[in-house]
Amino acid sequence: MTTPPLPLLNRELGLIEFNRRVLAQAEDTGVPLLERLKFLCIVSSNLDEFFEVRVASLKEAQRLSPGQALPDGLLPSQALAKVSQAAHGLVERQYWLMREVLFPALAEEGIHFVRRAEWTAEMHEWIHQYFLREVMPVLTPIGLDPSHPFPRLLNKSLNFAIELEGRDAFGRSSGIAIVQAPRILPRVIKLPEDIAGKPNCFIFLSSMLHAHIGELFSGMAIKGFYQFRLTRDSELTVEEDELKNLRTALQGELRHRQYGDAVRLEIADNCPEHMEEFMLGQFGLEKADVYRVEGPVNLVRLMQVPDLVNRPDLKYRPFVPGLPLPLAKKNDLLATIRKGDVLLHHPYQSFQPVIDLLNIAATDPQVVAIKMTVYRTGTESALMDSLLAAARAGKQVTVVVELMARFDEEANIGWASRLEDAGAHVVYGVYGYKIHAKMLMVVRREDGQLRRYVHLGTGNYHPRTARMYTDFGLMTCNEEIASDVNDIFVQITGLGRVGELKHLLQSPFSLHSGMLAAISREAEHARAGRSAAIIAKMNSLLEPQIIAALYEASQAGVKIRLIIRGVCALRPGVPGLSDNIEVRSVVGRFLEHPRVFYFYNDRQEDLYIASADWMGRNFFRRIETCVPIRDTKLKRRVIKEGLRPYLFDNVNAWEMQGDGSYKRKTQRGKPRSAQAILLEELSSPTVR
Repeated sequence: MTTPPLPLLNRELGLIEFNRRVLAQAEDTGVPLLERLKFLCIVSSNLDEFFEVRVASLKEAQRLSPGQALPDGLLPSQALAKVSQAAHGLVERQYWLMREVLFPALAEEGIHFVRRAEWTAEMHEWIHQYFLREVMPVLTPIGLDPSHPFPRLLNKSLNFAIELEGRDAFGRSSGIAIVQAPRILPRVIKLPEDIAGKPNCFIFLSSMLHAHIGELFSGMAIKGFYQFRLTRDSELTVEEDELKNLRTALQGELRHRQYGDAVRLEIADNCPEHMEEFMLGQFGLEKADVYRVEGPVNLVRLMQVPDLVNRPDLKYRPFVPGLPLPLAKKNDLLATIRKGDVLLHHPYQSFQPVIDLLNIAATDPQVVAIKMTVYRTGTESALMDSLLAAARAGKQVTVVVELMARFDEEANIGWASRLEDAGAHVVYGVYGYKIHAKMLMVVRREDGQLRRYVHLGTGNYHPRTARMYTDFGLMTCNEEIASDVNDIFVQITGLGRVGELKHLLQSPFSLHSGMLAAISREAEHARAGRSAAIIAKMNSLLEPQIIAALYEASQAGVKIRLIIRGVCALRPGVPGLSDNIEVRSVVGRFLEHPRVFYFYNDRQEDLYIASADWMGRNFFRRIETCVPIRDTKLKRRVIKEGLRPYLFDNVNAWEMQGDGSYKRKTQRGKPRSAQAILLEELSSPTVR
C-alpha cells in the first residue's frame, strides 16, 4: 500500500506571497511615505534573489529532471508556469503603485522625479554638463558587428539597447549598439536646488542617457533607446573532489557568478517586439522570462532617495535601543553575566553588550581565548575589529568563517584573510555543511581557574542589521551550556565523533529528532486528555517530516499556532488534516528574524531559541544551535515579548489560508502592533 503524498504548498509561490505582504507595506497609508518607498525597493531586492536562486533552481530541475515532481507535487515546468504568472502580476502591481500612488504622493510632499518633458532650459544645461563630466567618460558603446559580438553582460547591470541609422567613419552600419552603465554611476541623481528651483528634485540616469546618448554615436541617427536588465543564476558550486583550498576555489567561483545562466530579462515597455526577440535569442530565454516595466528596470536603486531627503516627518521615528534591567543597573558586564543569564531582544534592546563583550575580551589581560562563528557581519564591523585586536595582542583567537554565506562570500573572504594575517586561527567550517550557528565564547582566567562566557543568538553578528532585524541573544556563563558550545567548536575545528550535548540541540545531529520528539510528546499529551500546545516562530517552515508531525499533532488535538514571516509549505485549517493549526505572518517596520519554539509539555513549558528555521537545509545541511531557556524570568520574557504580542497583532498580521493565500488580520477594537508595543516597552528610556 503506497502512502499518499503529503499535502504541501509550493515554496516559490510562498515566497511570492511573502513579497505581496511586503508590497502591502508600501501600499499602507499608515506607513510613513519614504518608508513606503523603501518597502517598494525591498520587493525588488527580494525578487532579484528570488530569480537568482529559486527560479534558477527550478530551471535547473526542469533541465535535469523534467519528469520528477517537486515536494509539492508539481513538475518543474508546472511550477515555473505558476511562478511566472504570479511574479508578473506582482511586478505589474509594484510598478502601478510606484507610478500612480507613490510618485504622486511624493510630489505632493515636494519630492519630485522630473521627467525629460519637464526639464527647464537650466536643467537641460546642468544635466548636459553632468553627462559630459561624470558619465560619458566611463561609457563604452559597443556596436554589434562580426568584430564586436553581443557583449557578455554582468548580472543585474543596467544596459541600453540602441537602434541606429546611418554609417560610421569606417562605413559600418549594424543598426544595433549596446551600452552598459557602470555600477559606479548613480541611478538617481539629485538636482541642485538653484537649478531645479526647489529642493528634492531627482532625475534618473536612464533619462540623462536617453537625452544625450546620441553624443556617443556621432553622425548617426538614434531610432530607438531601450533600457534592459538581465538576471543570472547566482548559486555557487564548488566540487569536493576537486577541492584543495575552499577559499581559493570560492574566489574563482565568485568571478563567474556575474556570468551565470540567464533567468530573467527586464525591459522597458517601449521596447519593440523585434528587439525583445533579438535579446531573448542572445540570452537563451523564453517569452515568459520577459518582464516589461513602465519605469526604471531596477527599483532597488530608489532606496538611496530617503537618505538624500531631509524629511524626518516622512520616515519612521528614530529610537534609542534600551538595555535589560541587569545591564542598565551595572557597568560591569562580566559580573552581571556571572550573577545570572542575560537576554537581549534586538532591535528594541541594544546590540552594544555583544560588542562590549568582545571589546573586553580583546583588552582584558585575564582573557586567554576567544572563539566565534561568523556568517554575516558586513564589510565594516566593530566585532571583527575587536577580534583582530585580540589576535594582535597574542590571545588565542579562533574564528569559524562561513565562506559560503550567500552574497556575503566576498566580505567573509576578506575578513578571513585579515584575521589570518593578524595571527588568528581561521577555520572555514565543515565542507558540505554551512556554519549557521551564532556562537561566541570568551575564556577568562578567574581565581586560578578558567571561566567561559558565552553568547548564543538567533541572528547574525552584524551591528547594522541588529537595528533592523528582530532577534534574541542569550549571554551566560552556565558551565554546562559553555561546555556544549566548546564541544561544537571542537567538532568544527577538529576531527572526531560527536558526543552527546548536555543542553543544546544541534544540527545536523539532534535538532531535527529533538523537534520531532517534542511535537510527538504534545500529541501524546493530547491523546491522554491533557492540555497540549505548540507555539513556534520562525522565518520559514518547509521540512516534510516536521510538517507531517504537526499534521498528526493537530489531528490528536494539539493547539498549534505558528508565526512564520516568510514561506510556509504547511496547509493550515484544512478539515481532518490541520484543523487545529493556525499560521500567521507579521510584516512591519523590522524584519522578523528570531526562531522561538514553545511546547506546553504538561505545564513544564519547554522553550527554545535557535539559529535554525524548520527547513531541510537547516536540519541536515547546516551546523545550527538551539538553546533551551531554563531561567523562569527569561522564559516569561521570551513568551511575553517574542510570542504573545504577535498572536494578538491586528495591525501587521496576516492569516494564512489553506490554499497558501493570506488575508490581513481584521482590526477589531484597539490597534495592537507587536513591534510598536515592544518599541514602547523596551527601547530607551524605558528599561526592562
